[in-house]
Formats: sequence, structure tokens, C-alpha cells
Amino acid sequence: MDAPKHFDGKRFYNPDAPQAGGYLDALRWKLTSRPEASPKFISDVEPSVPPCRMKGSGLRTTLINHSTVLFQQHGSNILTDPIWSERASPLSWAGPRRRRKPGIAWEALPPIDIVLLSHNHYDHLDLPTLRRLAARGNSTFIVPLGVARLLRSRKIGPTVQELDWGESVSFPGIAIHCVPALHFSSRALWDRNKTLWCGYVIESQEQLIYFAGDTAFGPHFARIRERFGPPDLALLPIGAYEPRWFMSPVHMGPDQAVRAHAILGAKTSIAMHHGTFQLADEGLDTPTRDLLTSGRPESFLILKNGEFAEMPDRR
Repeated sequence: MDAPKHFDGKRFYNPDAPQAGGYLDALRWKLTSRPEASPKFISDVEPSVPPCRMKGSGLRTTLINHSTVLFQQHGSNILTDPIWSERASPLSWAGPRRRRKPGIAWEALPPIDIVLLSHNHYDHLDLPTLRRLAARGNSTFIVPLGVARLLRSRKIGPTVQELDWGESVSFPGIAIHCVPALHFSSRALWDRNKTLWCGYVIESQEQLIYFAGDTAFGPHFARIRERFGPPDLALLPIGAYEPRWFMSPVHMGPDQAVRAHAILGAKTSIAMHHGTFQLADEGLDTPTRDLLTSGRPESFLILKNGEFAEMPDRR
């Protein structure tokens, strides 16, 4: 798909959309923040054990936690933004702590053919988890522009494929398309927007899947539908949206996710980016409660960590 200009020669940006707030805005948020109280840990996850490989032509989608999703269809196991760490942070002793355990135990994770990374934030690019995946072998890591350097510097690979918006990579029976998102990147004070952020469309003969990554609401949903058609399955983020004055340029609220579902014309959507790490002012389970009261259609699913949805192929 034709992507709008999104690089000024030094940094990436969101074209024709509000940019993420700067460090002064973040400081204002932290100084005025009134986070909704949530339990320190919730022991309600019943981990599932996925098959090693799918037989037949259907699709099995398991929500593991946060934005970590396992797609299994004939011939491929695809994992998105994997995080099994206790904190979404560069530090082992500070930063957002896990409030629920993963929905698939590490020991039960099947072979992973493709790992999709949407951007470099710590809750989406977790180096300890990526090292463990690389040590298992046989995974291809697909990342947006600028992110491959970080992975290679930490000996994560050996196969790392870097994509810009509008670029694609093909595997037997499947194509991965890098598509726009409205977000930002940084892992430190000095690298803001030096690497790209994105979503992905996974195209096979049996299914069309859209993984939105981390994104605000915007016109890219209509463009993705125009380019690829209505997805059979969309994974849409619903969390980390309060306060809206600060979060709206980078994160959707549940009501906007419902609008995105309708614009995409998705047959089925699954909510993600909620329920494991409390990253903003709303409570841990407030996104799902708000989604339930936002006019959510029955085709917009809310899964717990470890729950899965099975879909037949579209033929």
C-alpha cells in the first residue's frame, strides 16, 4: 500500500495526525496523575496448552497477555510482541509490574516460525523474552525500520527482517505486510522516534488477519481496508487511554476500538493491550468494562489470558 511520508530525515512522525506528547507533557501527567486503584495481582488465569501445529485449514488465536498473541494456522505459528517478563521496563526492580500471569506457560509454547514486533516500547519489545525465543532457534523476527539494529546488537536472530510501511515479506503460503499505525517510539531519553512503529496484515489463502500493534484512532483503518479488504480477524488495542488529553495521540479507548472494528469491516475482532500491565490512569480491568458498555457487537471478542478463538477458513 502507498504509505504517506513519515520520516523527516532524522525522526519518524505521524503524518496528518497529532504527535505524541513530549517529556514536559509526560511530567505534567505524572505530577497530576490519579490512577484508578487495581489489585497488585489477580490469580484468575487458567493457562492453555496450544497444539504444536494446526491440522486442517482453520485459524486458532490465543491471547497470551497484553499484546502477545499466538496465531496458528496450517504451516505457521506466529507470535506478536512477546513478553513473559515480570516487568515492562528496562529495570528488574522498577516499572510496570505484571498483574496477571501469561495465558501460555513458556514451557508450553509451541515452535514459533515468525515473531512480529510492532515497535520498541518495553511492553512490546521485551529483550529477555526475545533472547529466549532466539535461543530456541528457527524463528524469523520481523520489525519496523530501525529496530533490527537493537536485536542484532543483542545477538537476537539470526534472521531479522526490517520493513517500512507499505513493504512486505513472503513465506511459503503467507505474506506479511507492514502497515501504518499512529504511535511513537523510544527506549531512552535520547532516541525518541528514531525507529518506526507499525501494524501488520497477515495474508494467506485461508485468512486475512490484521494486528494493529499499538495505535491511536485514525484514518489508517479505512486505508487498510481499502488496500486489503475487510479482515477475517482484527486484533485491536483497547487499553492505556486515560487521561485522554495525554494518551489520545497514541492509544485508542474502547469506544474508538469499536469504531475501528466497524470501519475495517472485520468479521471478528479481539481486544488486546489490556489486563496484564497497568500503564495509564484507568484501572487494570476498566478497558474491558468500558468496552462492554460501548456498543460492542458480539463479533468483538474479549478473551482472558489463555483463552483462544477458533475460526474456519474463509473459502
